Amino acid sequence: MLLQIQTTPAGALESAVAPVEKTLSIWELISSGGLGGNIVMAAIGLMSIVAIYLFVERFNTIRKASRLDQNFMQQIRELVLAGKLEAARTLCKSQGSPVSRMIEKGISRIGKPLKDISAAIENTGKLEVSKLESNLTTLATISGAAPMLGFLGTVIGMILAFHQMAAAGGQIDVGMLAEGIYTAMTTTVAGLVVGIIAYVGYNYLVSRVDRVVYAMEAHAVDFMDLLNEPA
Repeated sequence: MLLQIQTTPAGALESAVAPVEKTLSIWELISSGGLGGNIVMAAIGLMSIVAIYLFVERFNTIRKASRLDQNFMQQIRELVLAGKLEAARTLCKSQGSPVSRMIEKGISRIGKPLKDISAAIENTGKLEVSKLESNLTTLATISGAAPMLGFLGTVIGMILAFHQMAAAGGQIDVGMLAEGIYTAMTTTVAGLVVGIIAYVGYNYLVSRVDRVVYAMEAHAVDFMDLLNEPA
C-alpha cells in the first residue's frame, strides 16, 4: 500500500510536467511576422515568381538561339560561290537563329566593300546579343535585392521584439521574445533562398549566352574568310 501511494503521485507528476511538442507549419511561420513581416514576405514571394519566370523564358530563348545545322556554313559557302545569293538568304531565314540572321545581313551586303559588310555583320551581332541578354539584368537585380529585403524584414522583426520588451517593463516573456526573433529570421532565410537561386540561374544563363556569342563570332569569321577567297 505504501509503494502504491508513492508511485501514483509520481506518475501523475511526470504526466503533468511532460513537455508538449509544438509543431509549426510553413504557412504559420511565414504569416506570423505581423504586418511588416507579411509585406516583406509577399515582396520576396513575388520576386521568386518573377525570377523563375525569367529563368525559364530566357533558358528557352537561348536554347533555341544555340540550335544551328552543322552543315549550315558549308551550304552557305556552296550557294555563295555558285552565285545563288537569294537561295542563301532563304536558307538563313529558314534557320531562324542569331547566327543565320547575322550571315543573312552579310549576304545582303555582298557587292559592297568588305569593310561595310563586316560592319553590318558586327552591328547585327550586337543587336542579337542584346536580345539574348534581355531581362538578365532583372534576374541579377533580384539575386541581390532579395537577401537585402530579407535582412530588412529581420531588422523590422527585431525592432518589434525589442519594442515588446520595452513595453513589458520588468516582466519580460522569454517565449514571446523567442517567437519574435525566429519570425524575424524567417524573412532572412526566404530572401537568401530566392537570392541564391536567382544568382545561380543568372550565371548559368550568362554562360549560355557566351557560348552563343562565341559561335556567332566564329561563323562571322568563316563568312568573311569566304568573301576574301580569290574568285
